[in-house]
Amino acid sequence: MIGKDIRIERIMDRNTGRAVIVPMDHGFSMGQIDGLLDMTQVISDVSNGGANAIVLHKGLVKRGHRKHGRDIGLFIHLSGSTSLNPDPNDKVQVCTVEEAIALGADAVSIHINLGSPNESKMLEIGANVARDCNRWGMPLLIMSYPRGKGIDSFSAQSIGHAVRVAEELGADLIKTNYPNDPEAFGKIVKACSVPVFIAGGEKCADLESLKIIRDSVNAGGAGVCVGRNAFQRKDTKSFVQALCNVVHHNVDPAKALEQRK
Repeated sequence: MIGKDIRIERIMDRNTGRAVIVPMDHGFSMGQIDGLLDMTQVISDVSNGGANAIVLHKGLVKRGHRKHGRDIGLFIHLSGSTSLNPDPNDKVQVCTVEEAIALGADAVSIHINLGSPNESKMLEIGANVARDCNRWGMPLLIMSYPRGKGIDSFSAQSIGHAVRVAEELGADLIKTNYPNDPEAFGKIVKACSVPVFIAGGEKCADLESLKIIRDSVNAGGAGVCVGRNAFQRKDTKSFVQALCNVVHHNVDPAKALEQRK
């Protein structure tokens, strides 16, 4: 496990055991959206704001990773689907662990939607990727969500199930929805043996976002994987800075916003 341990140190803060991860894989699923048009600039802003790592698809690594600003960890996302698909929840594998190693990745991630019509295929992909990650000493982040017809994506029971599936597949890190209940989330985290991050979701007000993240961390969460709520801000760098102060330094959300430079 030493390879995984070394790489995880590049994406998790050694002092807090937490991380602020900014996924930027949304262009694959949503197209040329605001915030992800100038990749070199947005990666620089996120990096200089203090984020621990970003998530990219393989083709975008050359467009900005580590060209400017401070160093930042790199996840290569291995699965994808588009909003044009009749079933946008159907994630297929589009990159391998070996390709990610060649690109210099510190970790890889995959996406699984429990309850979707193609759940079985995504589980199989997850199992195969976990096997390859163990072979190469590559940390695996599984983005595991309860999503499907008749499923409440934010119920604690469904989220707990999604987390358990990811853990049993062999995830080293897990990203999932926040159930909007610190006590319920705390039970989910306590029952899991690996770090659990909450998803940032769609963009909402600065203070509201930070309060949710503060509550999740206080409940035992390992931090946040926040995409649109970070890169679609008017000032991405300062928001990420506030976010890092909340996650790593336990700063009150309102005070973190006041302290932005």
